[in-house]
Amino acid sequence: MAGSASPVKYVLIFDGGSRGNPGPSYGSFRLERAGAGRGRPERRSFGRGTNNEAEYRALIAGLQALLTTLAAEGLAPVRVALEVRGDSQLVLRQLEGAWKTKEPRLRDLRDQAEDLLARFGSVRYRHQPRARSVATLGH
Repeated sequence: MAGSASPVKYVLIFDGGSRGNPGPSYGSFRLERAGAGRGRPERRSFGRGTNNEAEYRALIAGLQALLTTLAAEGLAPVRVALEVRGDSQLVLRQLEGAWKTKEPRLRDLRDQAEDLLARFGSVRYRHQPRARSVATLGH
């Protein structure tokens, strides 16, 4: 990370799902800034989609919300060390580059997420158990 200033640490927790696969899809995310406590979970509806699409859309919504928050604070995203947590092995491993993204709709969502993630000074991915996502986000 450029400069001598210490990075500002944020955690973004995300989860998504659908009723039916595909079906009505939804997702949630929560932002946490180190030293500032936990934000409230935000829930979104995404229309018809698969579970995996909902996971990506929840992550993208969280990243967009974080960028809006940083802009309001006058903080450049490059100064942020971001930890992304979720229970979706598929999303996390695809973003790490460990797994291929064969489905075109998921490739588009992955590309959107990668474009947003590239703005941050550093990004770390952390898988968490489903039960922890449910406890954190409420679904």
